[in-house]
Amino acid sequence: MSTPTDPSTVEEAEAPEVADEAAKQSSAVRTAEPRRRSGGGGRGFPSALRGGGRVAGLDGLRTVAVVLVIVYHVEPGPLPGGSVAVDVFFTLSGFVITRLLIAEYARTGRIGLRRFYRRRWLRLGPALLLMCAVTALLSLALPLPLFDGAWTAAALAAVSVVNLVRAGEPGPYSDVTSALSHTWSLGVEEQFYLAWPLLLLFLLRHTTARKVLAWVAALCVLPLLWRLALWDPTAAHRIYNGPDTRADQLLIGALLAVLLARLQADDPRLALLRRWANRLCWPALALLGLIAWQIPIAEASAWNPVWYTAGFMVAAVLAATVVAALDLVPESWPSRLLSLAALAWVGRNLSYGMYLWHYPVIRLLSDLGVTDDHLLPAGLAATGVAALASYVVVERPMSRRA
Repeated sequence: MSTPTDPSTVEEAEAPEVADEAAKQSSAVRTAEPRRRSGGGGRGFPSALRGGGRVAGLDGLRTVAVVLVIVYHVEPGPLPGGSVAVDVFFTLSGFVITRLLIAEYARTGRIGLRRFYRRRWLRLGPALLLMCAVTALLSLALPLPLFDGAWTAAALAAVSVVNLVRAGEPGPYSDVTSALSHTWSLGVEEQFYLAWPLLLLFLLRHTTARKVLAWVAALCVLPLLWRLALWDPTAAHRIYNGPDTRADQLLIGALLAVLLARLQADDPRLALLRRWANRLCWPALALLGLIAWQIPIAEASAWNPVWYTAGFMVAAVLAATVVAALDLVPESWPSRLLSLAALAWVGRNLSYGMYLWHYPVIRLLSDLGVTDDHLLPAGLAATGVAALASYVVVERPMSRRA
């Protein structure tokens, strides 16, 4: 068993920091009553007007993904492609956030940007700042390798620019961000959250609902073309960490949300989508698992033009297939398994904290001498405790305030 992976050679997987309130938008399509086909109602998004409870399967998916991230960082050997969790989380984030935005627009004809950004901050910011502060302060008390440059790393992580720093490093990653290098994915998502509501609102105001779907589909292709133009082995970090080069993974989730909001409950295309999502869910999960098990992604030896151009989009499409199945077919076996109470509760309440704390906790345990044989169980246990404390002390009070 190895120590936590050196961020100079292996990328970290995505943080599961989709907001709690986002998942409360249930499968509006599957619960909506048939409506007339005039296109009226919901400002062209009729299914966005109806919502129910949480989609428990999506919460369970978060739990599985964050555990994969932790195992990958402790034991990268058996899971060389474990960073595929980044693709799953990016796609899930794009889906859930866009569903919230579309639902608000369908109800009110507007998107309250100030309110959106405030809720995003209260949901994500305080817990992140706490983790950064604790890491920086511990560096004063514990002269361990983990805390080398911790103050700089904490400052960069606090303002969500770790990914931008890493994108500018063509060779091995420097030590500037190493203490909190896992927060690179938070930076990608935060930058998406800043830009996407503005762009979506512009599209909603200046074109029809049908054309919004076409525009989002077109936007999904642009990052792929951009990666093809950028590709060079020396540009691997630029492509992997860039918010522009990873945007299609979030936008594919957004495209799914727009599509489901457009389709009324009695639309035969919805029945077709539900049927094929159900059929393809297991194959999509199997392929994602195969990628994690067999396909190195982040090591220098794995920098290849196939994965760093088309591969990101393929993984996002697989993730979107799973998300669609969990949302549309709650009675399917994947949905039932991922909706188990324990999995759903952890994904709903602890997944963000687990991602925030797992990397510094595991590296701290390793620096303190925990042996390889015990590092994974000790790391999981300590991460769970830290995440629970974060949830009780910071995240739940801030979510209520939001």
